[in-house]
Amino acid sequence: MSKTKNNKGTVDVVTLGCSKNLVDSEQLMRQFDALGYTVRHDAPEPDGDIVIVNTCGFIGDAKEESINTILQFADRRKKKKMDKLFVMGCLSERYQKELELEIPEVDKFYGKFNYANILTDLGQEFRADLRLERTLTTPGHYAYVKISEGCNRACSYCAIPLITGRHRSRPMEDIEDEVRTLVAKGVKEFHLIAQDLSSYGLDKYKNLKLPELVERISDIPGVGWIRLHYAYPAQFPYDILRVMRERDNVCKYLDIALQHISDNMLTIMRRKITKEQTYELIRKIREEVPGIHLRTTMLVGHPGETEADVEELKEFLKFARFERMGAFTYSNEEGTHAYEAYQDNIPEEVKQERLNEIMALQQTISAEINQAKIGSELKLMIDRVEGEHFVGRTEFDSPEVDPEVLIPANTPGAKIGEFYWAKITDATDFDLYGK
Repeated sequence: MSKTKNNKGTVDVVTLGCSKNLVDSEQLMRQFDALGYTVRHDAPEPDGDIVIVNTCGFIGDAKEESINTILQFADRRKKKKMDKLFVMGCLSERYQKELELEIPEVDKFYGKFNYANILTDLGQEFRADLRLERTLTTPGHYAYVKISEGCNRACSYCAIPLITGRHRSRPMEDIEDEVRTLVAKGVKEFHLIAQDLSSYGLDKYKNLKLPELVERISDIPGVGWIRLHYAYPAQFPYDILRVMRERDNVCKYLDIALQHISDNMLTIMRRKITKEQTYELIRKIREEVPGIHLRTTMLVGHPGETEADVEELKEFLKFARFERMGAFTYSNEEGTHAYEAYQDNIPEEVKQERLNEIMALQQTISAEINQAKIGSELKLMIDRVEGEHFVGRTEFDSPEVDPEVLIPANTPGAKIGEFYWAKITDATDFDLYGK
């Protein structure tokens, strides 16, 4: 193992999948960093003594990407170009035995929750005093904070409960301490993440506690923005709307995955909500939090979906006018209810056509919403410099997935990681321009 003075070698961590996986990687990286290793994340050419691949196992495309990544490093491990290759995360949580047989070049597979054992298997000790600390892979001014694990919803198509188990909320005090630790390091923007934000607190406190948690985080000095990701529409914690309306540092932004709208599909998908209730939910959110920006996800091509269902979905998109929307086609995941109960009989080309149709409609809606912002003044956070522009985001934009605001890089006094007000001067389908 290559070493320098006071250095135990280099650890390369490669993270695939969502921001929840990213938090796990950051926690593990902090442990290695404290032990004296050189730690890198998603390096352009990972060639460390130890390589750790944190995998995703959500849908077919994600599983394929994870397997291909493992195989690339397995080839290097076979040629003895690294000392250790470890695999952790959702894919190995779900398919550990199969992976061990298929890819013996991997030194050891770990699941989603026992990755601390990587340290003990290397003869090192996990430091419990660092459990709330992370080596941030994001820009230093924002961070993701995971408030719970698991999901009890059992939607027909979703493999997440098979991987993560039942919903488990973190104690509020634990989350507050983590936020204070991050504020002390200069973090100003906090993205609260979970498989199901809506259920936060139900297991631990016997009540929906997301509103109280957000208020408590909002009261911590130095917290500039709080953003909410992955709420669930059924049993929605409506009091969070009051918190958004009353607290300036709680972004008027909500990521709430709706998946479909027709009663036929909502029943087949086991979403525990009706079309009428969904329409009413959107009306109530928009009434109680004027100006809120909603991000949602839609799923097309699920077994049982008809052309009439897709037309209902289009009409709903015209009504809801989501500022942000992602969509994906149905993936037939073994172990899910849909896999056992239905035949995946909608051709892939039909799934793709339906996806293209709703995304084309959404692009038109998003472009109109962006155009309407020309001339307005919006608060933004500057993330980075790219070419001739500072690249920033408003309170309505989450990193990686939402539009950005481009400001001339020669703007006097502008700095990365600071808040500014900007006047929007132009807009495209996906980005805004300002000064």
